[in-house]
Amino acid sequence: MSVEPAAGTGSWARWREYAADPTADLPRILGAALTAFAEHGYHGTSIRDIAAAAGLSVPGVYHHHRSKQEILRALMEVAMDELLGRCEAALASAGTDPAARFDALVESFVRFHMSRRPQAFVGSSEIRSLEPANRAAYVARRDAAQRLVEDAVRDGVAAGVLAAEHPDEVARAISSLCVGVASWYRPDGPLTPDQVVERHLVLARRMAGAPG
Repeated sequence: MSVEPAAGTGSWARWREYAADPTADLPRILGAALTAFAEHGYHGTSIRDIAAAAGLSVPGVYHHHRSKQEILRALMEVAMDELLGRCEAALASAGTDPAARFDALVESFVRFHMSRRPQAFVGSSEIRSLEPANRAAYVARRDAAQRLVEDAVRDGVAAGVLAAEHPDEVARAISSLCVGVASWYRPDGPLTPDQVVERHLVLARRMAGAPG
């Protein structure tokens, strides 16, 4: 069985840059599935729906993916791998300064959830639809992303540039703040992406106890 090439297999060095279309970097079947799952839900979408949206026959879809569950797994895996890849690239670009690394990580989380709103919605709403092994793999990736935030806060506290009394709780609150952007941000809204980033950096720094 052949498998569609994974999206984002290259470097995320340009971690701030996103295509306007959130499906643009996805293989055709995953892009069609993302749109369908976001609009109708996993259980409200059939393989026939995905095939029609992708311009393929049902056997054509099965040539690449064994089942609808495999499509959901692949879609959520690609999204989390992209988030992790962009966050790691952001940290690398910030060097070793703990304050710069904290800012870069928060910015990366915010930009991802502004630009990948359908992926964020499907990831949060359809985790319940993953079979146990697939769910465990997804949760492991999600936990890895959360650990990046926890490490950034702890490192900032250790370096004296942050003063959070409870670093892990603060890290969870910051993650929730950033993830929440996906639920309200709109490209035609009153704030530009850079303004959203700057406002969330101010909030995240205050939450983590950065000096004013």
